[in-house]
Amino acid sequence: MTSDAVLGVDPGTRKAGYAVVTGTGAGAPLALGVEGLDTLLERLRPLVPEHGIRAVALGRGTNAAAIAALLGCLELPIHLVDESGTTLFARALYFADHPPRGWRRLVPIGLQLPPRPIDDYAALLIARRFTERGG
Repeated sequence: MTSDAVLGVDPGTRKAGYAVVTGTGAGAPLALGVEGLDTLLERLRPLVPEHGIRAVALGRGTNAAAIAALLGCLELPIHLVDESGTTLFARALYFADHPPRGWRRLVPIGLQLPPRPIDDYAALLIARRFTERGG
Protein backbone atom coordinates (compact mmCIF):
# COMPACT_ATOMS: atom_id res chain seq x y z
CA MET A 1 0.00 0.00 0.00
CA THR A 2 1.22 3.48 -0.88
CA SER A 3 0.55 6.01 1.86
CA ASP A 4 0.85 9.09 -0.30
CA ALA A 5 -1.30 8.17 -3.31
CA VAL A 6 -3.50 10.69 -5.09
CA LEU A 7 -6.81 10.00 -6.81
CA GLY A 8 -7.25 11.96 -10.03
CA VAL A 9 -10.80 12.39 -11.33
CA ASP A 10 -11.88 13.71 -14.72
CA PRO A 11 -15.50 14.78 -14.16
CA GLY A 12 -18.21 14.44 -16.76
CA THR A 13 -21.99 14.59 -16.93
CA ARG A 14 -22.59 10.83 -17.31
CA LYS A 15 -19.24 9.26 -16.51
CA ALA A 16 -15.93 10.08 -14.87
CA GLY A 17 -12.42 8.87 -15.39
CA TYR A 18 -10.26 8.03 -12.40
CA ALA A 19 -6.59 7.28 -11.83
CA VAL A 20 -4.59 6.56 -8.70
CA VAL A 21 -0.95 7.64 -8.76
CA THR A 22 1.87 7.65 -6.25
CA GLY A 23 2.63 10.90 -4.45
CA THR A 24 5.24 11.77 -7.08
CA GLY A 25 2.88 11.01 -9.97
CA ALA A 26 5.69 9.16 -11.71
CA GLY A 27 5.46 5.66 -13.06
CA ALA A 28 2.50 3.55 -13.99
CA PRO A 29 -0.85 4.34 -12.36
CA LEU A 30 -1.92 2.12 -9.47
CA ALA A 31 -5.50 2.06 -10.77
CA LEU A 32 -7.18 3.42 -13.89
CA GLY A 33 -10.74 3.33 -15.20
CA VAL A 34 -13.91 5.00 -16.44
CA GLU A 35 -17.09 4.64 -14.43
CA GLY A 36 -20.67 5.85 -14.72
CA LEU A 37 -21.63 8.46 -12.14
CA ASP A 38 -24.22 6.12 -10.64
CA THR A 39 -21.50 3.59 -9.68
CA LEU A 40 -18.48 5.89 -9.31
CA LEU A 41 -18.53 6.12 -5.53
CA GLU A 42 -18.83 2.36 -4.97
CA ARG A 43 -15.90 1.84 -7.37
CA LEU A 44 -13.67 4.46 -5.72
CA ARG A 45 -14.48 3.77 -2.06
CA PRO A 46 -12.38 0.54 -1.79
CA LEU A 47 -9.43 2.20 -3.57
CA VAL A 48 -8.93 4.67 -0.70
CA PRO A 49 -7.71 2.18 1.92
CA GLU A 50 -6.21 -0.17 -0.68
CA HIS A 51 -3.79 2.47 -1.98
CA GLY A 52 -3.64 4.83 0.99
CA ILE A 53 -5.09 7.74 -0.97
CA ARG A 54 -4.47 11.06 0.80
CA ALA A 55 -6.16 13.52 -1.58
CA VAL A 56 -8.41 13.89 -4.62
CA ALA A 57 -7.29 15.94 -7.62
CA LEU A 58 -10.52 16.86 -9.38
CA GLY A 59 -10.54 18.43 -12.82
CA ARG A 60 -12.08 21.90 -12.79
CA GLY A 61 -14.41 21.27 -15.70
CA THR A 62 -17.84 19.98 -16.63
CA ASN A 63 -19.85 18.89 -13.59
CA ALA A 64 -16.94 19.39 -11.15
CA ALA A 65 -19.16 20.82 -8.40
CA ALA A 66 -21.54 17.84 -8.51
CA ILE A 67 -18.67 15.34 -8.54
CA ALA A 68 -17.00 17.15 -5.62
CA ALA A 69 -20.23 16.84 -3.63
CA LEU A 70 -20.44 13.14 -4.51
CA LEU A 71 -16.81 12.50 -3.49
CA GLY A 72 -17.19 14.43 -0.23
CA CYS A 73 -18.20 11.28 1.62
CA LEU A 74 -14.73 9.82 0.98
CA GLU A 75 -13.55 12.30 3.64
CA LEU A 76 -10.47 13.31 1.67
CA PRO A 77 -9.30 16.80 0.77
CA ILE A 78 -10.52 17.68 -2.74
CA HIS A 79 -8.32 19.98 -4.83
CA LEU A 80 -9.57 21.50 -8.08
CA VAL A 81 -7.02 21.25 -10.88
CA ASP A 82 -6.98 23.00 -14.24
CA GLU A 83 -7.80 20.38 -16.85
CA SER A 84 -7.23 22.46 -19.97
CA GLY A 85 -5.63 20.45 -22.76
CA THR A 86 -5.98 17.12 -20.97
CA THR A 87 -8.17 15.58 -23.68
CA LEU A 88 -5.56 16.17 -26.37
CA PHE A 89 -2.70 15.00 -24.15
CA ALA A 90 -4.76 12.02 -22.97
CA ARG A 91 -5.20 10.91 -26.56
CA ALA A 92 -1.44 11.04 -27.12
CA LEU A 93 -0.82 9.15 -23.88
CA TYR A 94 -3.40 6.51 -24.84
CA PHE A 95 -1.73 5.91 -28.20
CA ALA A 96 1.70 5.77 -26.55
CA ASP A 97 0.38 2.93 -24.36
CA HIS A 98 -1.68 1.33 -27.16
CA PRO A 99 0.05 1.93 -30.51
CA PRO A 100 -2.17 1.40 -33.55
CA ARG A 101 -1.78 -1.93 -35.31
CA GLY A 102 -2.49 -3.21 -38.78
CA TRP A 103 -3.59 -0.60 -41.31
CA ARG A 104 -4.19 1.93 -38.50
CA ARG A 105 -0.45 2.30 -37.97
CA LEU A 106 -0.32 3.91 -41.42
CA VAL A 107 -2.77 6.66 -40.43
CA PRO A 108 -1.26 9.65 -38.58
CA ILE A 109 -2.09 9.54 -34.86
CA GLY A 110 -3.53 13.06 -35.03
CA LEU A 111 -6.25 11.79 -37.37
CA GLN A 112 -7.24 8.85 -35.17
CA LEU A 113 -9.66 8.58 -32.28
CA PRO A 114 -9.18 6.01 -29.53
CA PRO A 115 -11.64 3.11 -29.74
CA ARG A 116 -12.91 3.76 -26.20
CA PRO A 117 -13.43 6.68 -23.82
CA ILE A 118 -10.12 8.02 -22.50
CA ASP A 119 -11.42 9.85 -19.42
CA ASP A 120 -9.10 7.64 -17.33
CA TYR A 121 -6.06 9.01 -19.15
CA ALA A 122 -7.36 12.56 -18.60
CA ALA A 123 -7.72 11.72 -14.88
CA LEU A 124 -4.13 10.45 -14.89
CA LEU A 125 -2.94 13.76 -16.31
CA ILE A 126 -5.01 15.70 -13.74
CA ALA A 127 -3.45 13.67 -10.90
CA ARG A 128 0.04 14.21 -12.31
CA ARG A 129 -0.54 17.97 -12.62
CA PHE A 130 -1.56 18.04 -8.98
CA THR A 131 1.51 16.12 -7.80
CA GLU A 132 3.85 18.16 -10.01
CA ARG A 133 2.71 21.40 -8.39
CA GLY A 134 3.55 19.96 -4.99
CA GLY A 135 0.10 18.71 -4.00
